[in-house]
Amino acid sequence: MARKEIKVLLIEDDPMVQEVNKDFITTVKGFTVCAQAGNGDEGIKLIKEKQPELVILDVYMPKKDGIKTLQEIRRQKLEVDVIVVSAAKDKETISLMLQNGAVDYILKPFKLERMKQALEKYKRYKQKIEENDTLSQDQLDAILNIPRQTVQDLPKGLNHFTMNELIAFLKQQTSPLSAEEVAKALGIARVTARRYLDYLEKNGTIQLDVQYGGVGRPVNRYIFNM
Repeated sequence: MARKEIKVLLIEDDPMVQEVNKDFITTVKGFTVCAQAGNGDEGIKLIKEKQPELVILDVYMPKKDGIKTLQEIRRQKLEVDVIVVSAAKDKETISLMLQNGAVDYILKPFKLERMKQALEKYKRYKQKIEENDTLSQDQLDAILNIPRQTVQDLPKGLNHFTMNELIAFLKQQTSPLSAEEVAKALGIARVTARRYLDYLEKNGTIQLDVQYGGVGRPVNRYIFNM
């Protein structure tokens, strides 16, 4: 029996952005936009009326901004998940939204692929949660998208903190990156990045994409294996 579509409520004050987000969401199979709100007060009212499973929430809004809205959702114990889509990129705002239970955070401007990635990950999470009354550690790790290898012993010279940081970074990317690009983004040596990438590629966590240019040696690029 096919699962019913996931109802999504958009809380965004810019009507044009509302429509763009709505169009993006409706291109992803299994999702429908049940309502749209222009501010947090209206959004909370619609959560109670429409009972969506997921809210797409902006931060910068009049009357009640996204931070206060998410805090109010949690205070009232409203049963809804939240993905933040906002231009707010300061660490204080991001930390507050994640601490209050946002399941993902997408920075504006963003590409359709990033929204699709977030929604499909959320859909898999919902399906797996609903399939089981109780969960084992392995099942929970799979739902949280934690590769089994990262919770086991790593080869000498690799550590869990850098490994998880690298995996989290790659999850946010929509195109393959070279070891040099990953190293620069994380502030580590290229040879160090290459060791982690080789390890993750061998255990199937990431995919290797060999790109051939017009001149010189081919470049190994890596992308997270969804």
